[in-house]
Amino acid sequence: MDPKEQNGSTGIKENRNCVCGMAGEVVPLVAMLTVELTNVGMNILYKAAVSKGLNYHVYMVYSYGIPALILLPLAFFIHRSTRLPPFTLLLLPKFFILGFLGFTGQLLGYAGIAYSNPTLGSAISNLTPACTFSLAVVCRLEKLKLRSLSSQAKVIGALVSIVGALVVVLYDGPLLINGRTGKLTLPTMFGARSNWIFGGALLAVSYIVASIWLIFQGIVIKEYPAEFIVVFFYNFFAFVVAVPVCVATGPPLSSWAVPADVRLVSILYAGVMGSGFAIMIHTWGLHRKGPVYVAMFRPLSIAITAIMGVIFLGDDLYLGSVIGSVVIAMGFYTLMWGKTKEEIVETSNDDDILEPYSTGDAIVPLLKERSISTKANAGS
Repeated sequence: MDPKEQNGSTGIKENRNCVCGMAGEVVPLVAMLTVELTNVGMNILYKAAVSKGLNYHVYMVYSYGIPALILLPLAFFIHRSTRLPPFTLLLLPKFFILGFLGFTGQLLGYAGIAYSNPTLGSAISNLTPACTFSLAVVCRLEKLKLRSLSSQAKVIGALVSIVGALVVVLYDGPLLINGRTGKLTLPTMFGARSNWIFGGALLAVSYIVASIWLIFQGIVIKEYPAEFIVVFFYNFFAFVVAVPVCVATGPPLSSWAVPADVRLVSILYAGVMGSGFAIMIHTWGLHRKGPVYVAMFRPLSIAITAIMGVIFLGDDLYLGSVIGSVVIAMGFYTLMWGKTKEEIVETSNDDDILEPYSTGDAIVPLLKERSISTKANAGS
């Protein structure tokens, strides 16, 4: 082959690899941003529906049942020609645990939002990256070397995020934006203050459970890489758990008839876009990038939810929420800086070890050449 043609072919391949690499980073980024926007919309609609009298027990049962019905035929249709590992009965308990964890986390989260507001929910949700990272270290999905600067940054970032969440829950501070004219501020109302702390505590626990769910979901999707099937069984078993729990502890049966207003819109949105679309993209991201990558996008929902909550729901905005959210975001980005630094170092080391070099007309990998040289020395 002519050297010019060979160089041109190499250049084309490099350009293709560059484009594929960019697509491999941009597509998950856009997908996770879409999930966060979907979740913010779901929280806003849920809060509006609660103000109209929707009970979160009713909301949860329907929001799991709708996507389960939709995904049952879709899972068969999408994966009918996909090569998958054999489906065994041992997978069913894992799917059940996945559904149980998801239901428990969301039950606590929706109850927490009902006692507080979506802004607090989005602020405390930023605990998820720190909790997910900590659990990933325990499960040996993340490396931790205390003498390394990157590992120190990850640990400090996780601790700072937790401190920020405590600030959001325990400190109100001056009122910055009064959502409704003439509304009493929270510090003057003991009951509202108690509800705020209780709601914050429920939200904190819910996002710890969500971190456990993230780790477990990442394990399940690696074992059985079929997003539609995994999400179907997740919603199915969450529905199975939700029905007896929510019927036994929820409102009377007359409340299960949902009128055609914002309450019905909220349920349909949660079922189709929340438990269906968002969880599907979420699972795809877990499969491609891992649980810590998925969890890192939580801080982006703070500003969106705060603005939408103040404009559309008349939520009050306090200085404590702003300070705590900034602290959480600082801790989060410190954690992610450490993770990115660690990945760069690992990639650089891998490139140094596997770097090929030329011997005559052939391109020989360095490890292979070292092996050949060792054998030659032994023979001589």
